[in-house]
Amino acid sequence: MNPATAQAWVIVDELVRCGVTQVVLCPGSRNAPLSMALFEAAETGRLTLHVRIDERSAGYLALGLTRGSGRPAAVACTSGTAAANLHPAVLEAAHAGVGFLALTADRPPELLGIGANQTVDQRDLYGPAAATVAFPVAQRLDGQGRVWRALVCRAVAEAEHGRPVQVNVPFREPLVPTFEPPWPDSLDGRPDGRRWTVSAPPPLPRGGMDFTLPARTLMVLGSGRADRAVAAASVAQSARWPVLAEPTARAAALSGGAVVLRHGTLLVSGELPEALRPDAVVVVGRPTLSRGVSRLLAGTTVYAIDDVPGWADAQHAAAQVRCWLDLGDLGLIEGIETEWLPSWRQADVSAQTAVDKLLAEQEWPTGLQVAAELVAALPSGGQLFVGSSNPIRDVDLVAEPRSDIAVYANRGVSGIDGNVSTAAGLALSSTGPTYALVGDLTFLHDLNALVVGPPEQRPDLTVVVVNDNGGGIFSLLEQGAAEHRPSFERVFGTPHSVDLTTLCTALNVPHTLVTDRATLRSAVVPQPGLRVVEVRTDRAALRELHARLRTTATEASHT
Repeated sequence: MNPATAQAWVIVDELVRCGVTQVVLCPGSRNAPLSMALFEAAETGRLTLHVRIDERSAGYLALGLTRGSGRPAAVACTSGTAAANLHPAVLEAAHAGVGFLALTADRPPELLGIGANQTVDQRDLYGPAAATVAFPVAQRLDGQGRVWRALVCRAVAEAEHGRPVQVNVPFREPLVPTFEPPWPDSLDGRPDGRRWTVSAPPPLPRGGMDFTLPARTLMVLGSGRADRAVAAASVAQSARWPVLAEPTARAAALSGGAVVLRHGTLLVSGELPEALRPDAVVVVGRPTLSRGVSRLLAGTTVYAIDDVPGWADAQHAAAQVRCWLDLGDLGLIEGIETEWLPSWRQADVSAQTAVDKLLAEQEWPTGLQVAAELVAALPSGGQLFVGSSNPIRDVDLVAEPRSDIAVYANRGVSGIDGNVSTAAGLALSSTGPTYALVGDLTFLHDLNALVVGPPEQRPDLTVVVVNDNGGGIFSLLEQGAAEHRPSFERVFGTPHSVDLTTLCTALNVPHTLVTDRATLRSAVVPQPGLRVVEVRTDRAALRELHARLRTTATEASHT
């Protein structure tokens, strides 16, 4: 066994021992030792291997596998720009607190800085976004096995604590198995399949509240740990606080027994009536979707429940930060105001009546209608990945909160890249039906997610594409105002006129064009395989519709 083959075999064996059983592999020459070791492990049933040709999509697939399974997954690639293409997924993982492993094959040190082909300095390639575990070049020496296994355990421990890890492995030729003398000592791991080094699991945050909270408190739940959201929501339930939860936190909030407002984001988009003005806002996790929420936080006393250090506070408004809030802290709440929660519930019901009426008056389909109707149609036990830009905000604005579906989104850095691949990873790590709701630019940006080779396991994933032929989100921002109309369509609207039907045919992916509500409901009935459901919308009236939506909800809350 030559050194590169021996090192790759030990790395893969120790990864499996550490519980890393989902690996995405991109083809390449320098990572050939890893590729062959991973193939052998997959053939013997020790891990599940997913082969993809695009590293950027592969990185997000590993991210989705990690989030769906709750265990670190890995992605392996060759050197050079291949490793650089994992950077977007690493950034998303770093800011979302998701730990996966980037196994980047590298050239040996003697090839750095001399103009060798496909060679860059990829040590610490991802900067502060990832921990780095740097392997030495394998040599035929005693004691190498323990070094390699200990480094794998260190990398997995970092990932288990919610941090992406670059595992950089320089391989010296030969890169494929060759006839060599026996290895000088044993390369075997610990007996009974144990890890070489067993480290302590991540600590659970607990307690620490030492200040009072007013009765008129509003709780806002953003992205973050589900267990923290459930614990905090149980306090809101007992204290009779209303809860405004972003889509990814709604199931956790409902599991904690909280009253989750369906149209909370709309209610805070305008001036709140006196009966709804909170004395404090408890922010759990990291809210990112609503400017109305941001304005509310900027003008109210804020208490943050989040990681310490590293808590979310984009408005620089937090007066106190603690890592946990649960029922043990109920004694610190200044009583219950009997009309506080009923006032919010009544405003929410009034807003719902007004919003339902407004949407019923619109010609179908709009993105808002599709979001509400898709969430309502999903089967119990399913999971939904919601794309960045308008889809996640449409779900936030109008969809009914449900406790029986899991909702995911890439809110670490909120990019449109890799969304479909992340959803595919969720689907491949789950036994229930999985759906993705994305815009057309998000879909096109990650088209390689649909390139799945014949030998590969295909995800059971239905991708619903709301196609408004461009960047509809910009219609709702400052650049979508009338005074910017001359430049808008070309540099922000960016129409593409791509025929998704033809595109899906070329990719051997079933495609359904939906033109009415009944067809949408039938198109999302669970079935195996990867498929695309397209709904074509018009963004010309999008800005006006959202303005009317906010006005309608605000007026309803004042009645």
